[in-house]
Amino acid sequence: MSIHTDVFVIGAGPAGLTAAYALSKHTPAVVVIEKDPVRVGGISRTVRHGDYLFDIGGHRFFSKSKEVVDLWNEILPDDFIERPRLSRIFYDGKFYSYPLNAMEALRNLGIKESVACVLSYLEARAKPIAEPATFHDWVRNQFGERLFSIFFKTYTEKVWGMSCDEISADWAAQRIKGLDLRVAVTDALARSLGIKPKAKAGEPVVKTLIETFRYPRKGPGMMWEAAAEKIRARGAQVLLGRDLRSLTYDENLELWNIEVATASGEIERYTSWHVISSAPLAELVNKIRPRPISLFHARSLRYRDFLTVALTIDKPTPFPDNWIYIHDPSVKVGRVQNFTSWSPEMAPPGKSCLGLEYFCFEGDGLWATSDEALIALATAEVEKIGLVTAADVSGGCVVRQPKAYPVYDEDYREHVATVRRDLALGYPNLHLVGRNGMHKYNNQDHAMMTALLTVENILAGEDLYDVWMVNEDAEYHEAGRAGLRAALGSERQVPKKVSDAA
Repeated sequence: MSIHTDVFVIGAGPAGLTAAYALSKHTPAVVVIEKDPVRVGGISRTVRHGDYLFDIGGHRFFSKSKEVVDLWNEILPDDFIERPRLSRIFYDGKFYSYPLNAMEALRNLGIKESVACVLSYLEARAKPIAEPATFHDWVRNQFGERLFSIFFKTYTEKVWGMSCDEISADWAAQRIKGLDLRVAVTDALARSLGIKPKAKAGEPVVKTLIETFRYPRKGPGMMWEAAAEKIRARGAQVLLGRDLRSLTYDENLELWNIEVATASGEIERYTSWHVISSAPLAELVNKIRPRPISLFHARSLRYRDFLTVALTIDKPTPFPDNWIYIHDPSVKVGRVQNFTSWSPEMAPPGKSCLGLEYFCFEGDGLWATSDEALIALATAEVEKIGLVTAADVSGGCVVRQPKAYPVYDEDYREHVATVRRDLALGYPNLHLVGRNGMHKYNNQDHAMMTALLTVENILAGEDLYDVWMVNEDAEYHEAGRAGLRAALGSERQVPKKVSDAA
């Protein structure tokens, strides 16, 4: 026997829960499934190890979208703290402030190397690569070949496990949007002189250079646990320990038949008018029956995985940074999170917690290394970098995160476009949202916006918005919703296949 619901949501990360939260204001006929048997939040969850808390990566709560900020405040009104943003780069045995401090960078690099970097930048601006196709091309155009080789190449290849000449320029354009050497140096000089740079009226804020951010006092998991509680309070369901087995579209009844496996192996069956998926695109397509013709393209999409080694430290916060990028090739760690600088409540008083992030592929040597060996490796490397001594480390734990980052290789765009066309033509009311659901390296706020706009499309009964434009045009989701409200009018028209129980 099948249970019917109006909207079925796959994945209880930021995108999936945002969609369910917005929909549950209009109907309780919403079901969310999540593979994790314990926690919601996906990669934005917070993990507890004894009396210590840590994130899977760090998650700043900063957005140019008023709708997203308002939603954060609505879900978690009393638990945000304002935190100073402080990060550094560790390269060649030295620390560099990030954003740059001009005098410090000059001192660390030396005058000769600094002049060479500036000349390299000027050459790149005078003779840019006309159509940058790779990450290497894009960064070379923005910063020059010299700075690319010093600050970008090693770290990026550590993160992705592939050459910068194999990574699409799309990734750089999204992650370093609005920043080039001129912007960075102007900002760095102002900081060196004690001047706080201000954007001119109408100019977008470069996220890379923001100085403060908001953060839930006990980690981002607070946000998504609160969202799940409020969704359930409205009568909708958030079910943990559920794994999608199959999706089949019934053309005669115009609805989806869905099979789900519970953690104990039982099979649950659902029908739904709409399906919203934030599951990895390759996994979703593999579960559709009959198999889509684009299955080969979906299976060709690649993902980068990573693991966090959380070290508990028997002393207060050992350094002020929120996180440090480790560009130095002499160690395997890619980034170090200092969770008590994110929030003092992430560790007991007088203690601290560091998260060392190692980028890998699921099943490779690093991924398969035992927890004990990984904790020993992290302890040795954090001492080698000079952040704490091995004697300061009292313990640790390891969390492996598969499919953390969709890979932007040279073929990903063609694969995604082919899958999109196939699903749009043959599978009505299947909506893709979020980072993995769209195979698009979105931030948390972008993932949430794809969900919000998808909900608006469902409620309107038509595709008023192309959610794929989110994070393609930086201003898309700022101006767009006002136009959407104007199109809908003051009364939202709910399509006949979505109940209005509000």
